[in-house]
Amino acid sequence: MTADFKNIHLGTLICKRVTECKIGTSRICNFFKCSEEDIIKMYDQEDLPVKILLQWSKLLEYDFFRIYSQHLIMYAPQNLNYRPLSKNKKSTLPQFRKNIYTKEIIDFMLDLIKTGEKTRNQVAEEYRIPKTTLYKWIDKYK
Repeated sequence: MTADFKNIHLGTLICKRVTECKIGTSRICNFFKCSEEDIIKMYDQEDLPVKILLQWSKLLEYDFFRIYSQHLIMYAPQNLNYRPLSKNKKSTLPQFRKNIYTKEIIDFMLDLIKTGEKTRNQVAEEYRIPKTTLYKWIDKYK
């Protein structure tokens, strides 16, 4: 099953992971120092504060932030007109590689092509994936 990186509902995803990990509610309540009612409210929320999401990621040993990274890669590709700071000015923020495609992203793209929902050219253009990269994926994951 392909993950839906466009419509993210964190509470639902967290609830699924709790079920997969078979973690009891009492352990979760102790970890968060809150009531069962508070935990259930979190399951109903579409998004959560970063600090709480970080705690969930640690407890469930799953990087929920990666879901947002994948969303950015697929639905907000880097601006081709982007101009970095001049050579004299360096950003104090950490610098990351432009794009890192996970297996889920690759599967999603290949599934679009396989089902005929999009052509190879459409995928390359819409998601700004180099055609050589796309063709390598197609060969590798036949």
